[in-house]
Amino acid sequence: MDISVIIPTYNRASFITNTINSVLNQTYQPKEIIVVDDGSSDDTQEILSKLTKTNPIIKYIKQSNQGVSGARNLGIKNSSYEWIAFLDSDDIWCETKLETQTQLHKQNKNILFSHTNELWLFNGKVIKQKKHQQKYSGYCFEQNLENTLIGASTVMIHRSIFEDVGYFDESLKVCEDYDMWLRILEKYEVQLCEQNLIKKIAGHKGQLSFETPMIDSYRVEVLLKHIENPKYKDIVRKHLKRKIDIILKGAYKYDNKPLIEKYEKLLTDN
Repeated sequence: MDISVIIPTYNRASFITNTINSVLNQTYQPKEIIVVDDGSSDDTQEILSKLTKTNPIIKYIKQSNQGVSGARNLGIKNSSYEWIAFLDSDDIWCETKLETQTQLHKQNKNILFSHTNELWLFNGKVIKQKKHQQKYSGYCFEQNLENTLIGASTVMIHRSIFEDVGYFDESLKVCEDYDMWLRILEKYEVQLCEQNLIKKIAGHKGQLSFETPMIDSYRVEVLLKHIENPKYKDIVRKHLKRKIDIILKGAYKYDNKPLIEKYEKLLTDN
């Protein structure tokens, strides 16, 4: 199996070397590592220039700042191989990550999408995952509606899926992975590798999922895409109402009339 690894990055000079080394140290080597620099203003370019000279499988692409979706999409479009694995530039792969998923896909030819469990680290301390955060295998669209349970850095995916469902939605500042996995899970099953095969690093600046206000507004945008799906419309509406109720609670508290008007209308229309 030939694998392209795609690493989007933005101002992560202090992380990027360790992240790339975790790919170079894999027991099953990818064919290429594509690092898409989304307009970094730190030392990322200098670091990558040195790494590409000594590691010919690393390809460095720089674009103006367009967000993580744009960076991932550019990586996909510039990739050359059948399988794609994503890695965020502040995360670390365990050395058997690609080998484990490769074996899974070789043993299950019909599975085109897999993910793994994760070790979560916040400021260096292990965070225990709760029961509602457990991950699933199979056709698990409904289980991923409340919050995405699939970490981008854990995923391996056959490129034909992108040809079918499309690319990451570049209009979404956050929740772009939530959107993508739901679009895929409407049609495809996913297989979980039970091992913790990545270290998810958190607690530093620049993490959109922690720093973006009103993140549920983006989840509402995503859920609206699925509101007409005949198979899932009832459960989608249930989750949509819950997300809108959360937003309205805050809007009422601060008497935010434009938000109240917008989301009350959404609630009425859906």
